[in-house]
Amino acid sequence: MMAKKPRIVIIGAGMAGLTAANKLYTATASRDMFELCVVEGGRRIGGRINTSEFGGDRIEMGATWIHGIGGSPVHQIAQEIHALESEQPWECMDGFSDEPTTVAEGGFELNPPIVEPVTTLFKNLMDYAQGKLAEDSAGSEEIDYFKLAAKAFKISGANGGQGKLSVGSFLRRGLDAYWDSKKDQEELKGYGNWSRRLLEEAVFAMHENTQRTYTSAGDLLTLDYSAESEYRMFPGEEITIAKGYLSIIESLASVLPPGLVQLGRKVTRIEWQPEGHESSAMENGHAASARPVKLHFCDGSNMLADHVIVTVSLGVLKAGIREDSGMFNPPLPSFKSEAISRLGYSVVNKLFVQVKGNDVNKFPSLQLVFHRPDSEFRHKKIPWWMRRTATLCPIYNNSSVLLSWFAGKEALELESLEDEQIVNGVSTTIFSFLSQTHKEVNSNSHELCNGKVNSAENSHGSEVKVTKILKSQWGNDPLFLGSYSYVAVGSSGDDLDKMAEPLPKLSSCEPAAAPPPLQILFAGEATHRTHYSTTHGAYFSGLREAKRLLQHYHSVGWVRVGGKEKKIMKDEKRERRGNIFRCTARIKELSFHFFF
Repeated sequence: MMAKKPRIVIIGAGMAGLTAANKLYTATASRDMFELCVVEGGRRIGGRINTSEFGGDRIEMGATWIHGIGGSPVHQIAQEIHALESEQPWECMDGFSDEPTTVAEGGFELNPPIVEPVTTLFKNLMDYAQGKLAEDSAGSEEIDYFKLAAKAFKISGANGGQGKLSVGSFLRRGLDAYWDSKKDQEELKGYGNWSRRLLEEAVFAMHENTQRTYTSAGDLLTLDYSAESEYRMFPGEEITIAKGYLSIIESLASVLPPGLVQLGRKVTRIEWQPEGHESSAMENGHAASARPVKLHFCDGSNMLADHVIVTVSLGVLKAGIREDSGMFNPPLPSFKSEAISRLGYSVVNKLFVQVKGNDVNKFPSLQLVFHRPDSEFRHKKIPWWMRRTATLCPIYNNSSVLLSWFAGKEALELESLEDEQIVNGVSTTIFSFLSQTHKEVNSNSHELCNGKVNSAENSHGSEVKVTKILKSQWGNDPLFLGSYSYVAVGSSGDDLDKMAEPLPKLSSCEPAAAPPPLQILFAGEATHRTHYSTTHGAYFSGLREAKRLLQHYHSVGWVRVGGKEKKIMKDEKRERRGNIFRCTARIKELSFHFFF
């Protein structure tokens, strides 16, 4: 009697899922070992990678950057498939690599002596949090950033306890310590209602807003401090992919035969067999205990599997552990559901804006410095959701397509707005910042009037017209429910490790009574302890779970005992092989055995 091949079903055709499928399908001698299938709920492959076009340019609606080219598997694939060069313009962000133009609300262009000290402070504070600031290399003539950061850490820890310390709290204590060290600074003149401290705080907040989009933490007060030092970046520059991030996905999928990836197959429930659980799974009217996992799809169909690799987002898992969800039956064990619950997950959205005007190809890479939302000096018509974006930049030099990033509540607000509302909000912001851009002020050469500068050199903000917008909408997409994960206050890197643990856990039962192993495996960026939130983290996780299954089947042999498949470990094989014919009195039927 022929044995059924183990059936592996991968849920999700994003980076993690297709990496796992690629590895399982191409591994030496494994092509005929498994029945392999990828089921994808959407109508496209890629998951949170979604390359598109806007205004004739290639853009990324989701994943955008290769975070460090030194050692990145994504960069290696991009090189191998020649995806780093393209004749079609793409979202390369080369303009922002030059010196950006920093403008404060009201049209005041900030010169480097105002911006750079706060920028340096913020960078050093983040380096300290990430364990990258050395005590012997952090000093300058005026400020020892290591001592300043250490002071901020000590104060923050004393106030809230180190176990509950957030990045947001630490950063603000760092800003306070900086001000304590610079008490005798001269007040600024010529910046309207902006004082030096207000400007410094606003520049600092601008960097906080950028950090929110890096991490997806809508509020940095929810971002765990301790986990920052565990996060790892690859060395080298950060770049985008000229032929689009989707080219990486298409390369991974290109080796898979037609039909292996099934689109429009949304899984609604996963039935599995933990220890002590009796399965009622049926296949073709017969008991299917050899395939312990049953998948139910939104169209009412179902599929049995020996192993399922779940690569859905942390947002979908969070929704799936709610009592009314029924995504997992029986529910996930507490160690898994509690890790899912504790970890952070939020929304980051991108807004592309097409503009036209006489000098639109000279639109600067803007860093936006806003008044506080409750400030009496704020421009009342600038909407609140625009106030927490940090930049508005051409996607490449001389492009008429601009890009802004949004995180948290304003990212969700963006999804709910009509295009006309967004056009009006962006247009108002551009006008406020660029219609009368004032250069560095010198009281001897400019006339001051009611706190504003009558400058002869005005920008082209009033001539810029927003003609079209395109926004990502990851928060309300039911297949993702957000963008990427972060370690929230109250969680830790241990929770990321728990995310990666397969089910059921190793059993203490006798082998004959133990449930089938590796029924549900987990992959995706939220399952990687040091590279969470990244595409390469998702890649590594898919590779990890594929290797887990390959190792399992290279260390496990099969016999059929009493009409049932039974797995035996490699170190048992020699003994079993020698004893198998002496055991015929106890074995009613021996259909087959094989080893690999």
